Amino acid sequence: MALVKYGAGIVQISGSIAGDVHARNRFGNYVRPRTKPVNPHSIRQEDIRAILSFFAEYWHGTMTIAQRAAWEVYAAAIPMTNRLGETIYLTGYNHFIRSNTAFRVINPAATLPNAPLNLNLPNKDDNLICSEEDVAGQTFTFTCNVGGWGVGINDKEHIMLYQGHPQLASRNFFDGPWRYMDVIDATEGAAGTGTYAAVFPFGVAQKVWFQARVRMLDGRVSVLWTLTPRVIEPDP
Repeated sequence: MALVKYGAGIVQISGSIAGDVHARNRFGNYVRPRTKPVNPHSIRQEDIRAILSFFAEYWHGTMTIAQRAAWEVYAAAIPMTNRLGETIYLTGYNHFIRSNTAFRVINPAATLPNAPLNLNLPNKDDNLICSEEDVAGQTFTFTCNVGGWGVGINDKEHIMLYQGHPQLASRNFFDGPWRYMDVIDATEGAAGTGTYAAVFPFGVAQKVWFQARVRMLDGRVSVLWTLTPRVIEPDP
């Protein structure tokens, strides 16, 4: 589905209409033919589809009217941004799926039926960086802000990490694909660092991008943000 913004004609459009995909990059708007993506039915794909299916059924069949209403209250207070940069508001169902899917990826047995009472999204960690890599061991080390780790429901519980496909060092833009790596949890966060296995193999003179999002103990999940990319240097 495409998003279209009308003014004196069309001033912005994003998404697909019929056989055309409308998008924008740093050089401006563009249109390209729509192609049907390959569906490899990977294990990761099937796991996420099963999680989404489970929580859709849980919302409609298990949760109480009061629980669903609380998620609607939460959703009405949380402004989000769409592909045109406009402020929109998701439904309570959308936020329930969003929060619980992130939690289930970390904890396969977890379900959060109750909406957060704190009506805002977590802030990103501006101090989070990939500080080191080990080409031989195929690992990355991340350093984060230790502030906000604790035991209260309004404290950070995890920072979820995602790695992109390695690129040429000369490349200055990357927008996916991304793959979930691991999480910095409260224990590791207290030390401010964590080392994790790469999910895409990487080598010297390549550039690697990462994304992250914060998850709070009460179920709130921040928007994704992109970290400063790391140019891979030879191991000392």
